[in-house]
This record gives sequence, C-alpha cells and structure tokens, in this order.
Amino acid sequence: MADYLISGGTGYVPDDGMTASQLFGTGEGLTYNDFLILPGFIDFTAEEVDLTSAMTRKIQLKAPLVSSPMDTVSESDMAIAMALTGGIGIIHNNCTPEFQANEVRKVKKYEQGFIMDPIVLSPEHTVGDVFEMKRKHGFSGIPITENGKLGGKLLGIVTSRDIDFMNMDHHHIKLRDVMTPFEDLVVGHAGVSLKEANETLQRSKKGKLPIVNENDELVSLIARTDLKKNRDYPLASKDSKKQLLCGAASGTREEDKYRVELLVQAGVDLVVLDSSQGNSIYQINMIRYLKQKYPELQVIGGNVVTAAQAKNLIDAGVDGLRVGMGSGSICITQEVMAVGRPQGTAVYKVAEYARRFGVPVIADGGISTVGHITKALALGASTVMMGSLLAGTSEAPGEYFFQDGVRLKKYRGMGSLEAMEKGKASQNRYFSESDKLKVAQGVTGSIQDKGSVHKFVPYLIAGIQHGCQDIGAKSLSSLRAMMYSGDVKFQKRTTSAQMEGGVHGLHSYEKRLY
Repeated sequence: MADYLISGGTGYVPDDGMTASQLFGTGEGLTYNDFLILPGFIDFTAEEVDLTSAMTRKIQLKAPLVSSPMDTVSESDMAIAMALTGGIGIIHNNCTPEFQANEVRKVKKYEQGFIMDPIVLSPEHTVGDVFEMKRKHGFSGIPITENGKLGGKLLGIVTSRDIDFMNMDHHHIKLRDVMTPFEDLVVGHAGVSLKEANETLQRSKKGKLPIVNENDELVSLIARTDLKKNRDYPLASKDSKKQLLCGAASGTREEDKYRVELLVQAGVDLVVLDSSQGNSIYQINMIRYLKQKYPELQVIGGNVVTAAQAKNLIDAGVDGLRVGMGSGSICITQEVMAVGRPQGTAVYKVAEYARRFGVPVIADGGISTVGHITKALALGASTVMMGSLLAGTSEAPGEYFFQDGVRLKKYRGMGSLEAMEKGKASQNRYFSESDKLKVAQGVTGSIQDKGSVHKFVPYLIAGIQHGCQDIGAKSLSSLRAMMYSGDVKFQKRTTSAQMEGGVHGLHSYEKRLY
C-alpha cells in the first residue's frame, strides 16, 4: 500500500472547506442547518473561552445571550434570570407603558450595591404598613427615619425578626415600639467604598447596613442578600451602579415617546425598537428623536436582513442592530408576505457591513439548538436573541399545563392574531394597527417544560465554550476575527448529511441535554 502514498512532507496541507465569503458569495440563501464549521487546533480548555461580547456600542455582556421581547417570553422574572446568568432580558411592550416601566423597575431594584433610594418609613407608621411593603416589594428590612424619607435622621430599622410573630391584631402598633433602635445598629459612614461596606456587613452578621452622614442622616443602604447574589452569580450583567442590566422594547409611533420616557425614568439601559421591518421612515425618525433627547440611552434598531436596510439605521445613529425576518419558529412572515431572508445569510451579510461602523449585531430567530448559537456567533453576530429556546422555562410568563402527559407552556408569535388582539404594540410591529382585517404573521403553539433559566443558560454557555474550543477560538472576538481572515472554514451539507449529523439508525432513544 505504501507504493500508492505520495510523500509531500509534513508542511503540505491541502486547501479545505470554504471561507465565509465563499460560502455566502454564491447567492444562495442558507440557514444554520445548511452548513457546518470545520474543526481547528485546540491548545486551551473550554472553561478558558471568553464569551464577553458587545450588545451595543457601549454595553458588554459576559454571555452573548438575549431573551426576545415577546409576551410569552420576557417580563421581569426572565430579565432578572438572564442578567444574573450573564445575558440580558428585553421586556416586551405588548402591555401598557406603566406596566412595562414597572417591570423594568423590578429588574433594576433586584440586586444592587448601594441602594440609593431604599423604602423608608417613619416611627409613626404601623406594623401593618411594614406587612404591606413586604407584600408589595418582597422584603421587610426597612430603615426608620424622623420624617419617613431618605435624608432624614436615622432612628432605627425594622426587620422580619421584629415582626415575625405578629398577626392582624398587632397591625396597629407604631413602629417606634417595635424597631431596633439606632444605638443597637451597625452603620456605615458616607464615603465608604462598596468593598469596605460589604466587609462591615459580613462582620456584623446583620441583614442590612444603613449608610449615614456626619449628622446620622440616612443616605443609602446595603443588603446582605445582594452579597450572596454577588457570590452566586459571578457573570451577572450590571451597570456602573451595580444594578442588573435591563432592556425594553418600544414601537416607533408618536405615543411610544411617552413609553420610552417612562422606561428611562425606570432606569432602562437600552431600548429595542420593535418592528418586523425596521427600514422605515417611522423608525429612522424615532432613532433620531431618542438619540437627541436621551444621548446616553442605547438604541437598537431592526429588524433588518440586508446591508441596505442596515445602512439607513446606522446613518440614523443606532447603537446595535437586530437581524432576522421570518426565521422564528412561530413566525410565518416569509410564508404570508413572501418577504424575508434565510437567517444564516442575513446574519453574515448584515454583520459584515455593520462591523465597519462598530455596530454590533444581534442574531434574532432560527435558534433551536446550542449549535445554532455557535454558528450565529461564527458568522459575525455579537449576541443571539432567543424566543422559543427560553419560552418553556419557569421564568417565562404564563402557567404550565399538561397535554398527553407532557408539561407545556404557551408560546406565541407577536404577529399571531392572539397577540395582536391583546395589545396595540403587536399590531404596530407589523404595521397592522389601521387594518380592518388583520393578517397573521405568527402562530400560537406550546413548548415543552425546560426547567429554570438558572440551569438552562449555564448549559448554553458551556455548549458555546466547547464549540469555540473545537473551532480553535479562545474568545468570541477572536472567533469573528478568524472568520473574517479566512482561518475559520465552513462546509455546506446536503440533506442526507444533515440527517447523518442528527440521531439516526436507532429503534428508540432518550435525548437528555443536561
């Protein structure tokens, strides 16, 4: 057999696979299933892979994962869980502006360093008021000041230990009679660093650490629960005030300016302009208005699938682009409107153009496995937006129900008639608010129970890290650089190759992902 071998020396490596520009330069529209990434060289462990990526021009995430602004996916519970695990949640806008702003407020208040606007009561308030605060906000450790306001002289604090054994008969008792007085408190002093304050809190073994000035007036508060959360969630996405990052969706109509005003007051970090076709005069005008009125607010435009669409939004001043049209599992835009683009091609074409202007791209739609996430990132996307992948989790809005013995949750497209009937924002998204006859661009379905985001997202993160390791990329920025330089190679695959790449040839099997 050796006679048939050709010795060319070990330096010879045949050209193999296709570069991204070759793969997407043929004019064909490709989805994530139409290609694979060829393996590279491994000289690092999967845990070393850095998944830090840009969400917008100014916001970075430690995990490139974003929850979609859909009313069966993202409200405050989802946004909190996504931010704690390294990603970010986008609160949907198929609701009143006040409800949406309140959901954002819940996320921003959830985990903080210094709580700059704590709930404060006066000694004249009653035990019943504390129980009401606990019911409303979920905690009962409340500072008591002379005037019942932040900045008043600190007189004491009421905690759950002070009121645990009280019932309705005690609700009339004044707080001055049950609070822990100032003399027995451990306090921090204004100007203390977060690290020093945390150390004081740990030594004191108290639940709350009030921060006071030289006149013993309350200026802020630190909570022990936040210390524990910091320890349990090292990847958590936070702003400069140590609050969780949170995004929210908005439409592009005149009335949406009021919605954004409430969102900004609630502390939102970024706004996603939610439209199925983002290349419109309405969106361009809204981008210009928002960037002029709120220069620090990060604005994401979309949805787009071509460089020409992207250009108009980039020229208007967007800080990020959302890419995808008709590729979601519940979306029928391509079927009904005959407009859209296969998602793999859309992501590559838009990302390749947007990178020249420093605008990050979010791959939105068509993600049904962790492998699809890795492929989207390898095509130039900075982050990936997920709807169906997160819809079955316990943090998604809605109740579980059983069907044929399977635990399910409802999931619907924002273009479904059901979503359009619930709120006007969903109609605006598809330019249908004035139509006498609504044309559905989405369906309503159900998703199998996936458990908690706190278990599911770490599985996704580990999967992406292992995918990058196999490719030979130690970070997402190097993955994109290797793709654009031609070092990452791709392979188109036939229908039979796709069947071969999945489970096949078995009589039966059980598929457990984690």
